[in-house]
Amino acid sequence: MATKLLKGLLAALLLSLVAACASGPRGAGVGGVPVVTDPAPIVSGTMRPYQIRGRWYRPEEQPDYDETGLASWYGDQFHGRPTATGERFDMNALTAAHKTLPLPGLVEVTNLANGRRVVLRVNDRGPFVDGRIIDLSRGAADALDLRRAGVGEVRVRYLGRAPRLGGGTVLQQAEARAAPGPVPYAQVAGTPTPVPSPAPGASAPAAPRGGVWVQAGTWADARAARRAADHLGGSATVDIVGPGAWRVLVGPWPDADAAERSRRAVMSRGYPEATAVSGV
Repeated sequence: MATKLLKGLLAALLLSLVAACASGPRGAGVGGVPVVTDPAPIVSGTMRPYQIRGRWYRPEEQPDYDETGLASWYGDQFHGRPTATGERFDMNALTAAHKTLPLPGLVEVTNLANGRRVVLRVNDRGPFVDGRIIDLSRGAADALDLRRAGVGEVRVRYLGRAPRLGGGTVLQQAEARAAPGPVPYAQVAGTPTPVPSPAPGASAPAAPRGGVWVQAGTWADARAARRAADHLGGSATVDIVGPGAWRVLVGPWPDADAAERSRRAVMSRGYPEATAVSGV
């Protein structure tokens, strides 16, 4: 009788241990990719077709989604605001926005320039700019070493449903060459042309520092970036963001509303990929 009782207790203990392991939000899969055992339900309203700036987007399940394209990031101006899923946007968390993947979901994002790799919780919609496939939180951009450049080429692979909470994790922190800080165009292009003066009331920026900026675009040719800055006027400046890459910034602006008005003005001047970025 004692032997049967002991066997029964051991069996019950084993079952409780198995159940405890299965009830956790996620485990570690191949390569550290999370295994979700208790997925959050898809937020039904986020799966409806929607229209932005005259273009329709149709969210759907995409189990084989594996794309390469440009990533951008967003931060201070949206911190604390609700995302498409109703969650509050935390710019320091490992999250992202995508135009059509199920929400909330998980994606693996790899920075193709340095091999850094992260898993992100997708809980928002965007970016609504041609050529960009994902919008990163500030924390995700930092983990991938993309924040200074503003945009970068990445590979995005859909992993499936997200856990009820979290899900973001850093998989690989490869050593990357430090990108040079933003430098005024006149210092890097070997030309006496001065950096444009800021608009009245704004401080002349040698590099972005604080506030919210509007990035009109990025160029592979310094002189083309210079022409774009001249076209946009006195508050535009050209910064080098890496070997063979320059961006044009307009600002800084004191808040997101002022930056959004500027972004729309920049778009109307012929720069449809203009986006707001936080100063670094």
